[in-house]
Amino acid sequence: MTTEGMLPGLLRMVKASAAEAGQAISSKLRTALPLPAVAAACLSLASCVPQDERQPDNFVGRRPGQTETGNALTHTPPRVAETGPLTLTVEDAILEALENNRALAVQLFDPQILGTWEDQERAAFDPVLGGSVSAGRTKGERAATGGTSETTSDTVSAEVSVEKYLPTGTTIVLSADTDSTDSSVYGDRFTASRLGLTVNQALLQGRGLRVNLASLRQARLDTLSSEYELRGFAEALVANVELAYWDFALAKLRLEIFDESLKLAQQQLEETRERINIGKLAETELAASQAEEALRQEDLINARSDLAAAKLRLLRLLNAPGSDFWSRDVNLSDRPEVPDVQLDEVDRHVEVAMHLRPELNQARIAVQRGELEVVKTRNGLLPRMDLFLTLGKSGYADSFGGSIEGIDGSGYDVLAGLSLQYPTGNRAARAFGRRARLSLSQAGQAVRNLEQLAELDVRVAYIEVNRARQQIAATLATRALQQEKLRSETEKFRVGKSTSLLVGQAQSDLTASRIAEIQAVVNYLEALVELHRQDGSLLDRRGISSPGADPVNLPDLK
Repeated sequence: MTTEGMLPGLLRMVKASAAEAGQAISSKLRTALPLPAVAAACLSLASCVPQDERQPDNFVGRRPGQTETGNALTHTPPRVAETGPLTLTVEDAILEALENNRALAVQLFDPQILGTWEDQERAAFDPVLGGSVSAGRTKGERAATGGTSETTSDTVSAEVSVEKYLPTGTTIVLSADTDSTDSSVYGDRFTASRLGLTVNQALLQGRGLRVNLASLRQARLDTLSSEYELRGFAEALVANVELAYWDFALAKLRLEIFDESLKLAQQQLEETRERINIGKLAETELAASQAEEALRQEDLINARSDLAAAKLRLLRLLNAPGSDFWSRDVNLSDRPEVPDVQLDEVDRHVEVAMHLRPELNQARIAVQRGELEVVKTRNGLLPRMDLFLTLGKSGYADSFGGSIEGIDGSGYDVLAGLSLQYPTGNRAARAFGRRARLSLSQAGQAVRNLEQLAELDVRVAYIEVNRARQQIAATLATRALQQEKLRSETEKFRVGKSTSLLVGQAQSDLTASRIAEIQAVVNYLEALVELHRQDGSLLDRRGISSPGADPVNLPDLK
């Protein structure tokens, strides 16, 4: 099967998983259970980014034919040696970059960092333990027969409580407290102990799972959005590595061509001198051959500089191990060749892009986040009305133990009621609500705009692939004609029917056509990479799995 032959199957897979992925995302947003943090924090090839404080695991890629066991790949590519030249295929270069690239290592932290906001929002529903102990003495006077008498009271109080806020808008407080008083006014110590239960239920503002879980769901969406951002970054990195690989290959071939061209120019210069020496050419012919040789020297110098710069760009992306990787030589195992590719219809690539483009899915997540913000602000427009109920059982005795036993007695307290609070005009809440609705509309417009831009990108990239493919045949024909032209001019020169200037021009034209021929092949390879990046399928085509592969579904935006 050709590379492009996988697109219909990929599209069917995306379509088949779209509804399931959408339900899974919705399910994550409806439940308050912890989101699996490992899947949200890594690009999983053979390992995932952990959710602790340590450095994220390195990126490890998959080679063709590898199998998976659970979520981990059974094969880990060997690390390259830390010294000596690097010998790389395109696939090796991609794997090295995914494992060692420093920019990717930085990007891997984002899902972990955003995942901490989920824990922070979830903490609102954690039980809160409280307690206090106090002791005091009061010394004063009281009225007595014939005047006043001095009094002294010693008090000891202790209280423990557990408070739990539920996503329904219910606050439950369970408390136990005891107060012991030893006063000179009374002959015995007096101790009172109480067990209490207080329930407060929001009836309007703050009521229901939807509004109380909105912030947690938004935090989860932010983490999910960072996964799509990570996928987009990885996709761009893979594309850049491939482009840098082929640019380096082109630079090496250009150097070879200019080197051969220089040798040819030097040969022509020597032949011109010989013919001048034997009197078959005028001495004026020497200048043209010398100029051509000098031009080829210039081209060779520039080619060497271009090759060195292209190597540095590739090494930067690979970040190969070793203390001085900048100075390492790079040998390429793959040469630019025209792949056996049959493009699918452009509409199929557009359809895949609508499902897989990371920035589109990020924009759709922004819409979901905006919908939750509207839920929060709409609830904020409601008055604050709570129903509260407090129940207590108390025991009284002259000792702590006795007061605890006395809780089974007849002493109790009950308090129930309603509380209402509503700011006059409610201007702030109305402003928040209007801003949330406008932001949601803006996010919807942004999705439609990005969809149009994505389609434009795919269609332009598709045109470029076809142009580059046709250019290969054209440059091949041009190179063959220029080669024949040089042969003809050389023969004419040898029989005295041409000049050094015309031969030199033919040599230059042949050199330019040879470079254009290999440039056309590289352009085609790079155009394919760009097309697959623009339709969002590049990682899947390279056998690289990552989070952010599932499409985000939204209802039709009006």
